[in-house]
Amino acid sequence: MQIDAIDQRILYRLQENGHLSNQDLAEQVSLSPSACLRRVRALEESGLIRNYRAVLDAEKLGFELEAIVHVTLDQSRPGWHEEFLAGIALHDEITEASIVTGASNYILTVRTRNLAAFSQFVEDKLSKLTGVRDQCSHIVMRKVKNRDGMLPLAAWR
Repeated sequence: MQIDAIDQRILYRLQENGHLSNQDLAEQVSLSPSACLRRVRALEESGLIRNYRAVLDAEKLGFELEAIVHVTLDQSRPGWHEEFLAGIALHDEITEASIVTGASNYILTVRTRNLAAFSQFVEDKLSKLTGVRDQCSHIVMRKVKNRDGMLPLAAWR
């Protein structure tokens, strides 16, 4: 799908606040409500807008600890990659997982209620996943910037 400047403004506004009413969005991008709704539906149908969700405050909900965990796997085992992916899918504490280049194979973001819960997760779950050879954890002390998966669309404005 080709997107124009109006579509870009719609995407930017919805990324900032997916809870906007169609009326408010239409006003902000200078369209009639019906034209705005048609464009939003086209963006959704094309897959450019995948979903809408609430962004929860982890700390207020009691998930005080966030850690970045570098995991290195034993790649000599057949099916090492698939087994690890299946293993991490079972654990909600892992909120993000990326395959990376460098010294480790994966970088995981882990959320738990506190340090004790994180230690238990590492000892009882993560270290027992098939193929895990090494892990290095980094406790997040304070986030200084968090865009919750948002894209850098400001250049479109």
